[in-house]
Amino acid sequence: MTVLDIESAEEQRLRRDLAAVYRLVAHFGMTDLIFTHISLRLPGPEPRFLINPYGLLFEEITASNLVVVDPSGQPIGDTGAVVNPAGFVIHSAVHTARPDAHCVMHTHTRAGCAVAATTDGLLPVNQMSMEFYNRVGYHDYEGVALSFDEQARLVADLGDHPVMILRNHGLLTVGSTAAQAFLRMFYLNRACEIQVTAAAAGPLILPPPNVCERSARQLTGTNTGDDFADPGADLAWAALLRLVDRIAPGYAD
Repeated sequence: MTVLDIESAEEQRLRRDLAAVYRLVAHFGMTDLIFTHISLRLPGPEPRFLINPYGLLFEEITASNLVVVDPSGQPIGDTGAVVNPAGFVIHSAVHTARPDAHCVMHTHTRAGCAVAATTDGLLPVNQMSMEFYNRVGYHDYEGVALSFDEQARLVADLGDHPVMILRNHGLLTVGSTAAQAFLRMFYLNRACEIQVTAAAAGPLILPPPNVCERSARQLTGTNTGDDFADPGADLAWAALLRLVDRIAPGYAD
């Protein structure tokens, strides 16, 4: 009998969603070997979270080898799995402070780290960055996240934002689902890639603030009185699951 045989159908679905996100991060080149993490809150009366076992590449993550941990990052049950303590210091803080943050995702992508090292941070350079206009938290670098003492400052800097740039470090997104956290990370990282490329090409043209704010509201599903609404997020996630089924069918095991 496997781990999935003895769990609820809802937990099985969540495991598969999170495993799919790990495989997508690997596919789109957003990994840092065995480092960085994606965590997902499990249902139930006690706080429990899924996270990757430390030492596996993201392309090796499956639904059944994800580890269940408590709020302090300690594995639940006699699994023998190891969890990176630095990873869950960040994640547990966000999960605890933000009930809506069911999924927390952290990356060290090249473009994300580059923008995280700039004074201005993320700029409204392109339509992809407009989703995050005035909706990005910033947390100053304090060293490797190995101390619970940093948690209060980290969650204060995140506030109610959907994404955060960890200065001199990387990117972080939250979501009510694994799908939402992934799509936010995909486009946050893509916005950083565009910004780095545009800045190297010459002086930047930035739209006026009112246009940026209207675009942000459109892209986050806020009613702006437009003639059409875009159901793209659900369609994109369904397409991404089809992609994972093709490139990494073992993820759901």
